[in-house]
Amino acid sequence: MTLLAANPALFAVVAGLAGLAIGSFLNVVIHRLPLVLERQWRAQAAELDGRQAAPDPEPYNLVRPRSRCPACQAPIRAAHNIPVLSWLLLRGRCAACQAAISVRYPIVELATGIAFAAVAWRFGFGPSALLACVFTAYLVALTGIDIDRQLLPDILTIPLLWVGLVASLWLGAGDAPPPAALRDAVIGAVGGYVFLWLVFHLFRLVTGKEGMGYGDFKLFAAIGAWLGWQMLPLVLLLAAFVGAAVGIAMMAASRLGRGVPIPFGPYLAGAAWIAMLWGPAIVERYLRFAGLG
Repeated sequence: MTLLAANPALFAVVAGLAGLAIGSFLNVVIHRLPLVLERQWRAQAAELDGRQAAPDPEPYNLVRPRSRCPACQAPIRAAHNIPVLSWLLLRGRCAACQAAISVRYPIVELATGIAFAAVAWRFGFGPSALLACVFTAYLVALTGIDIDRQLLPDILTIPLLWVGLVASLWLGAGDAPPPAALRDAVIGAVGGYVFLWLVFHLFRLVTGKEGMGYGDFKLFAAIGAWLGWQMLPLVLLLAAFVGAAVGIAMMAASRLGRGVPIPFGPYLAGAAWIAMLWGPAIVERYLRFAGLG
């Protein structure tokens, strides 16, 4: 521990390697959690309808069964499950049947590893780095699920909010987040949810359409709980700007029609991660540029 605290570069490397391993688990979360929730929803619907839900042939959760090839169902051996490296050595194909394995898996692992290393370098050895890595892992999982399913599950967003508030209660001292000071975190959680809730209903009132889902409200509230209310305008501006740019580019490339929904969660998550690392500096430079600082 003393060695990591005294050597920021070594701490960043160790955090990056841990991020690669955690990214491998996040791939499982991204793929399996929506399926687990769907099974639970079907069982609840059958119960409400007075029917007996068909029993699952085997347990299915984030741990069981072992990871398998989607094409041939062959279990993936431990030697073939090394983050990033196994995918490269196998040239992106299953060792058993040679079916192609999505490049998304090493991308998630590599992105998580790089993000953890950046967090460790930015905050140094201590509670803030640990909390920032937890926040990052949640954001990666939520981003992947929202891209795949246009879903931000309560089972992730609600705990993320509460962890942020509890961390603020125990450790928040008014310095740069995470965690934010408790007062800032509570105002951020309430303000984040209420603001997007108002935008949602105003948009629906004007257009008759729903511009976002309730999961976006909860994610923005969680971001407010972690970063404090001061960072919410920056997060929203960054997310809206990047989301609009990507949406326009995709429509211009004829990949999307005007009526095709684009998930907003990934842009909120990316903007929140940027604000966590560099938010105060960005705001300070903007105020100085505008002559307000």
